[in-house]
Amino acid sequence: MHSDLKILIDLQRLDQEIAELSSQIEAFPSQIQAIEKQLNDFIHAHEEHQQHLSANQKERRDLEGEIQLIRQKISKHKDQLYQVKTNEQYRAMLKEIEGEEENIRRIEDRILEKMIESEELQKLVKEAAGRLDSEKARVAAEKARLESAAKASAEERDRLVQERSELAGKLKADVLARYERVRKGRGGLALAEVRDGKCMGCNVLLRPQLYYDVRAGEGIYECENCARILYSREVLSAAAEAEGPQVIAPN
Repeated sequence: MHSDLKILIDLQRLDQEIAELSSQIEAFPSQIQAIEKQLNDFIHAHEEHQQHLSANQKERRDLEGEIQLIRQKISKHKDQLYQVKTNEQYRAMLKEIEGEEENIRRIEDRILEKMIESEELQKLVKEAAGRLDSEKARVAAEKARLESAAKASAEERDRLVQERSELAGKLKADVLARYERVRKGRGGLALAEVRDGKCMGCNVLLRPQLYYDVRAGEGIYECENCARILYSREVLSAAAEAEGPQVIAPN
């Protein structure tokens, strides 16, 4: 098997691993932001419930104050009943008292609604307060795990980049340039397996002679359609048997 082809196969494997690690590393900040947002949303909802509860309690006090004022007016009107001089004035005063008593009933209904709302808000506030510390601990632990994973991934990528540099240095400049050119133009995959007479990179049939040459494994050949460097899995298997498990086929 051509020595450069073995190096190219390992190089593509490293490039795929580096690309996967880079993708993971790029995703870590958004994952950390998402977990932090969960805590911030929880705290914000808790604070909103506390504010609503405080507003509810203030509104109930205000409504109870209105009832006290109305009752004072009713008491005053009742005292005035003994001072009116005509039946018409007496009836008017009674009607006004009835209107004020109706106002009290309406306000009491609103107070009852606020009391029901307050009970629900108190329940939410109490539950959130009980969960707050555990939520903070959960988010801190998950954030630490993600940061640790990001660091480990970055270290592993640095190691692979160094390994790649050493491996690429074993190739002739023109072969490496050829590999890099194809890799950049083909979505990161510069090599493709041949199978059943076809290039599996573009699924196009190869000329019989080219297919034979690739399977012979004595040179470096490109697909005439997609320009990917071709290899045969049979050649890889034979090389692995002869030299040990040193050659790993790219996915």
